[in-house]
Amino acid sequence: MANGDWHEPRPIDLLFPKWPRDLFNAILEEEKLRTDRDGRPRTAYSLRHTYICLRLLEGADIYQIAKNCRTSVEMIEKYYAAHLKTKLDAAAINIMRPRPKNKTTSKKGPGRVEVSPLAAEM
Repeated sequence: MANGDWHEPRPIDLLFPKWPRDLFNAILEEEKLRTDRDGRPRTAYSLRHTYICLRLLEGADIYQIAKNCRTSVEMIEKYYAAHLKTKLDAAAINIMRPRPKNKTTSKKGPGRVEVSPLAAEM
């Protein structure tokens, strides 16, 4: 760099020369994301909260989320899933499942009778 701030890293140099909080806040400031839409300040915890909520909405395994975030399933259910319940229920109901292309046939009777895939599962 022209201003001389950069140098070849040495074994004693810090991996992050600034506090991670300062780096995080600098990124939020640069991207104009210091506050959420309700005016509350964003924190590193905001990323954790967003991650957990998005994973739940995607239908990820709650046990795996708990393990990844080093928390319990009970805490996720109490603090995250509880206020996502209506979205989770709606997401489970409104899933578009592709229909199987192969049709099942029945071998009873003189001719083959075509049976829908849903009826074949009953």
